[in-house]
Amino acid sequence: PLLASAHESSCIRLWSIQGNLMKELLPFSEHPSGPLTALCTDIFTKILLTGSKNGHIIRWNIASFLEDSQNKKNEIKEELCWRAHATEVVDLFIEEEKNVVVTASTDGSVRLWHAMTGYYFGYFGQARKFELSDTSRLILPSDVNKFPAIIKEKSKHMEKKKVKYPLMLDRDK
Repeated sequence: PLLASAHESSCIRLWSIQGNLMKELLPFSEHPSGPLTALCTDIFTKILLTGSKNGHIIRWNIASFLEDSQNKKNEIKEELCWRAHATEVVDLFIEEEKNVVVTASTDGSVRLWHAMTGYYFGYFGQARKFELSDTSRLILPSDVNKFPAIIKEKSKHMEKKKVKYPLMLDRDK
């Protein structure tokens, strides 16, 4: 058993049932996700999804870490990041039989996404039927303008850089 908590600092903390901190995660995708507002896992606890105040969804692979959390080589991998909504994600879940992620936002929309690729299927209330078998059509909702970003394994966590040379007034120039 494992407990996960999402925080305003974009940090995810994984806890043992005894209350011991096992791991602290920070996203390292190109676009910062902002404060985290929702999280869920699949039923086998292999995938962790987080939703943010800025409308981003991040998919993490936690399977190898949970198999042996003491082994430092078993890391948690951030695999995919996409903008799902223009406003805050308030809830999300994975529907495993159809391989779909369902997201809900403060914008009043509930949207469907392919769980492995982040491709958009549509929203609840649309006139056309959902076509869940076709993931080749790259479409986006009207308020989102970037396609999902696959995170490469060699990416490094984003760290705040310290300024080595602060701006100085040069009166001669």
